[in-house]
Amino acid sequence: MGSPHRVGIVGLGVISGQYLATLEGVSGIRITAVADLDASRAEEAAARIDGCRALAVAELLADPEVDTVLNLTIPAAHAEIALAALAAGKNVYGEKPLAATLPDAQRIMAERGDAWVGGAPDTVLGTGIQTARAAVDEGLIGRPLSATATWVSAGHEAWHPHPDFYYREGGGPLLDMGPYYLTSLVHLLGPVVRVTGVSRRARDERTIATGPRAGEQIPVEVDTHVTGILKHASGAVSTVVFSFDAVRSEARPLEIHGEEGSLTLPDPNMFDGAVALARRGAEWQTLPVSAGYADAGRGIGLIDIVRGGRGADGSVALHVLDIMSSLLESGRRGAPLDLVTTVARPALVPLTPREVWSREA
Repeated sequence: MGSPHRVGIVGLGVISGQYLATLEGVSGIRITAVADLDASRAEEAAARIDGCRALAVAELLADPEVDTVLNLTIPAAHAEIALAALAAGKNVYGEKPLAATLPDAQRIMAERGDAWVGGAPDTVLGTGIQTARAAVDEGLIGRPLSATATWVSAGHEAWHPHPDFYYREGGGPLLDMGPYYLTSLVHLLGPVVRVTGVSRRARDERTIATGPRAGEQIPVEVDTHVTGILKHASGAVSTVVFSFDAVRSEARPLEIHGEEGSLTLPDPNMFDGAVALARRGAEWQTLPVSAGYADAGRGIGLIDIVRGGRGADGSVALHVLDIMSSLLESGRRGAPLDLVTTVARPALVPLTPREVWSREA
């Protein structure tokens, strides 16, 4: 058995608990340091992790006991932390989006040198999306022709006590929730070459509904409803909707349609869920789980890269950010836009039980 892969976490907000739940139980991975702008939060986290130290952010980035920086900061800080980590010779795995802007994300990828860059979402590597991917690859729906992706809500201020960043640059429904759906579409149908987008915002202020700031109004600096059409290099066409301006929807999160059949997919913000197939002339049937990391959680993408996989490679996150940035710019210009990036369609993840992926290869 070789030396464990040493991970330092920057940013210990709510999402960090899910990463810790996954990474702490994996052989060959060790969390050696944590950092947060709130030093007490870092100290509390370190006290719960065997052999972990609470450091200042700069100390963690320079620490020789850290191989990979897990960047769980707010979107506006993603590029700053990632670039500093790369400059210190560390690998980087970050929460979505890869950066708040496409130029920043391109700089991250350009400056990685011999290090690797990975990025969320890694829910796409779970059994839900991967079982659908296997069905597409097996030809169960024939030639893929189109897809729909729908995510709508009334806005995160209804439940989040500090929702400000959702309405600033790097936020909005597209950059917040779009990565789950768009990353899935890239895995299922391949890269996108052109987009047409339309976006708007319903109002310029939102009212926090819960927590110590309930009743406080916050400014809205991003568009809160985005509709788009994606043309994939394969010829397939996807229609997408992401909104903070809708009460609710009964639309399926994802549907894939081919010449011989259709698939309905589970919530791509989760790792599992039922995939249903309807072939020409037949009723819907639930497909057996056939691919993906079983019982996975956030952080499986980092584990996948450490073990030699590329399902959550930074090149995928960069391409997805290009799709999102281009949708918004297309809306501003009132014209279709060609993308400036592309990516190889990631490989199918074979069905891998937890007892396999959680132990060192």
